[in-house]
Amino acid sequence: MTQTFPITIYHNPKCGTSRNTLAMIEAAGYAPDVVEYVKAGWTRPQLDAIIAAMGGSARGILRTKGTPAEDLGLTDPAAGDEAILAAMVEYPILVNRPIVVSPKGTRLCRPSELVLDLLERRPDSFTKEDGEVVKL
Repeated sequence: MTQTFPITIYHNPKCGTSRNTLAMIEAAGYAPDVVEYVKAGWTRPQLDAIIAAMGGSARGILRTKGTPAEDLGLTDPAAGDEAILAAMVEYPILVNRPIVVSPKGTRLCRPSELVLDLLERRPDSFTKEDGEVVKL
């Protein structure tokens, strides 16, 4: 089934939201392609494609918490997409997570329940790491 419905998750295992999103995908019976983007890094064409698929902007996927975004001047409203994208290639942690790509679309899954709209089938039940039960 996963070949006919491929899913890729750009994942950071240090992030609870990312771990919950991956677990939800797996609980639904999928074996996604997991890309640990902090290790693998980003290319500009990858980022351009993801942003285009999301219909968003570089600022829309910029992570500021726990990153050098502010020190690099990227939180300044005057910082443009070119500067943000160049920094994301240099510092992969600047990309917010998790980003999930499926035949149903591409989106930043914060909160993790947003992934459910990208799946053909949902898990029977799901409880997050913190004990919160997800209403499916």
